[in-house]
Amino acid sequence: MASILDPQARGRVILVGAGPGDPGLLTVRAVEALKSADVVVHDGLIDPRVLDLAPDAHRISVAKSRSKHTVPQDGINALIVAHVKTGAIVVRLKGGDPFIFGRGGEEVEAVRAAGLPVEVIPGVSAALGCAAEAMLPLTHRDHSSAVSFVAGQCKGLADQDWSGLAGKGRTLVIYMGVATCPDIADKLMADGVAPDMPVAVLEKGTLAGSRAMKTLLADLGPMVEREKVQSPAIIVVGEVVELSDAEDKLARWARMAEAAA
Repeated sequence: MASILDPQARGRVILVGAGPGDPGLLTVRAVEALKSADVVVHDGLIDPRVLDLAPDAHRISVAKSRSKHTVPQDGINALIVAHVKTGAIVVRLKGGDPFIFGRGGEEVEAVRAAGLPVEVIPGVSAALGCAAEAMLPLTHRDHSSAVSFVAGQCKGLADQDWSGLAGKGRTLVIYMGVATCPDIADKLMADGVAPDMPVAVLEKGTLAGSRAMKTLLADLGPMVEREKVQSPAIIVVGEVVELSDAEDKLARWARMAEAAA
């Protein structure tokens, strides 16, 4: 591999979707890319077993957490470009799919602006992987003919217009919504979504310790607090939730309260 001091050397970037967590859900092309990598720039939630598929690569973590980015996006872009210019094959490894709330578009733009080659290998998105594990169909001929994806924290929750995305015959999937779920519930009910609309919370989907819980929209915030839900988790709002294998936490809580009375 060329030295990082040689700015004339040119390599390439492979933007790889690592899927929702379970290494078995990686695509064949993703595995091939990892095996060819000289450098892997990865998110913090990547399963160690996925990283082990690139045993000889130099690993660089650019882990992020809510309101605290270890490396800002501009810094990540510059890091990728710097290593590619050495002639290295750089795999930028992202959870889920790079182009669904993964800032993959920004990174592709940065690499292209530097005049360097880049390709994208899609991954199973968190919404699809977690919903499948919970036997939760995001669309269904009898219950939902449309599905939308939104971010629960992305440049200000209050500024996002979700009107018409949730309700009868529609499914809404919310990424990164654990911390703001009380506000999310209030926002949706203010838009006219019924308080008794079924809601599922899918925590750590496809990984050890995963949980799938369902309740009603009005109980979303209290349930997340009662159950001490932690990220990563996605929230699904819609009638399709009733078809899932998720445990009905509201019913269980009501039974516990009745027994204690």
